[in-house]
Amino acid sequence: MRLSQSFIPTMRQDPGEAEVTSHRLMLRAGMIRKVAAGIYSYLPLGLRVIRKIETIVREEMNRAGAQELLLPILSPAELWNETGRWDFYGKELVRLQDRHERDFCLGPHARRSDHRFVPPRSSIVSPVTSDPLSNPNKIS
Repeated sequence: MRLSQSFIPTMRQDPGEAEVTSHRLMLRAGMIRKVAAGIYSYLPLGLRVIRKIETIVREEMNRAGAQELLLPILSPAELWNETGRWDFYGKELVRLQDRHERDFCLGPHARRSDHRFVPPRSSIVSPVTSDPLSNPNKIS
């Protein structure tokens, strides 16, 4: 596809909501759009950059002999209760129940899933969910 036909909604002026330079540049370049605090849509240009980064990481991890995993974002409460994090995170942890009233949470990182079966040399490439209040280093 030609660049002239691509959906790249650039901005001429600095967005007032962005405080970090990289955040401001990604908004202005048409790579991302804010949906809500800490939640962004990746537009075609931003998604293309993410795919290229994933490819580089994947190639390097394969070269190092790692095996890639895709872990669920939804985790059972038992895993979080074992380490005391279920209560520690408080309201910052998104919790839900299934139809059998079993507790689950939307884990901030897939890496926090059950590691009992994970091989020692593994690679996890996945999106991160975050509440800006739970991580002050995240862009809000």
